[in-house]
Amino acid sequence: MNNKNVFDTLKERGLIAQTTHEDEIRELLGKEKITFYIGFDPTADSLHIGHFMQLIVMKHMQNAGHRPIVLLGGGTTMVGDPTGKADMRPMITQEVIQHNADNFKKQMSKFINFDGENAIMVNNADWLLKLNYIDFLRDVGVHFSVNRMLTFECFKTRLEKGLSFLEFNYMLMQSYDFYKLHKDYGVIMEFGGDDQWSNILGGIELIRRKDGKQAYGMTFTLLTTSEGKKMGKTEKGALWLDPEKVSPYEFYQYWRNVDDADVIRLLKLVTFLPLEEIAEYEKCEGAELNKAKCLLAYEVTKMVHGEEEAKKANDAAMAIFSGGNAADMPSETVDASIINAGINVLDLLVQVGLIPSKAEGRRLIQQNGLTVNNEKISDVSTIIDNTYFENENEMIVKKGKKKFLKIVKA
Repeated sequence: MNNKNVFDTLKERGLIAQTTHEDEIRELLGKEKITFYIGFDPTADSLHIGHFMQLIVMKHMQNAGHRPIVLLGGGTTMVGDPTGKADMRPMITQEVIQHNADNFKKQMSKFINFDGENAIMVNNADWLLKLNYIDFLRDVGVHFSVNRMLTFECFKTRLEKGLSFLEFNYMLMQSYDFYKLHKDYGVIMEFGGDDQWSNILGGIELIRRKDGKQAYGMTFTLLTTSEGKKMGKTEKGALWLDPEKVSPYEFYQYWRNVDDADVIRLLKLVTFLPLEEIAEYEKCEGAELNKAKCLLAYEVTKMVHGEEEAKKANDAAMAIFSGGNAADMPSETVDASIINAGINVLDLLVQVGLIPSKAEGRRLIQQNGLTVNNEKISDVSTIIDNTYFENENEMIVKKGKKKFLKIVKA
């Protein structure tokens, strides 16, 4: 166990965005072993890279001897968090929520040790779905000022388009979760993404008003580029942690292809490499930074998909960039009859998902950005037929400098 105060570790790595009582929290984390919680609403059947930051923080805390509680939002998901959303979330059934929660548990177990009392996983459906509405309003609602709630960013941004009363209850429910976990498990601190700040403050205030006790909150940096753009989006959608949704190779490539300006900061945020080692890479410039990017991609892929998959992804990337082929390159299958008849290159690339539209494909070709079997494609009317599939019914397409796809005829 590391004797260093975990608060200093989180701060040095750039993970902390806001704290409610910085000096008190630092002192608390240095002298006591506390119980804290982070909530995850299972709105999809897999965690994505946005959740990954919370798992990293939880792992740092557990490594320092503190006890995490993972709160699955089986109840809150039935309402939907308005934070950061332009429109109301679609409602999903209890059965789907339960299925998603089960998947979350499996994925989180790769990061967090749930043996014995090291960490606990609970579901707020166990208490929220049993609440009597009148009792809840009298017991919890009485402590919330609507005037104050409307000043919070999560509500202000939605008022113009319309905020349903359903969503307006979300802050009360999350605050009640903090209070409930405080009573049942001795939780004194809630963590979350920086977009959860107002919800965390609601819980702290509720505990103070009902119990007269001091609770604490800390939020963490959202994963963004140096330009402030939210990270985690790929051409196919979110950067999921499920290998069925995003292959380990594609996952690796996402991190391998980050901008030069982001790589050092990301090594601090999403890996556990010692800061002294990362400092050595800060001296790198230009092409030298590729070593840091490969390290970042390998470390994150190893955490999410295991060492074997990380090595395979790394080897595949090396083979491709050295001009060879690799079994682990992402691939798409097309029906042999389509190739036998011949198909326009743009139609084929849209079909396999390498480009979102033919218009983008035209721009790509005009900018000399499309290669098939190491040959530049310069004509948008090129027809792909059997002559392109000489090597074991495979064709290698390269989009730009770094995006490769193997198209297999079957």
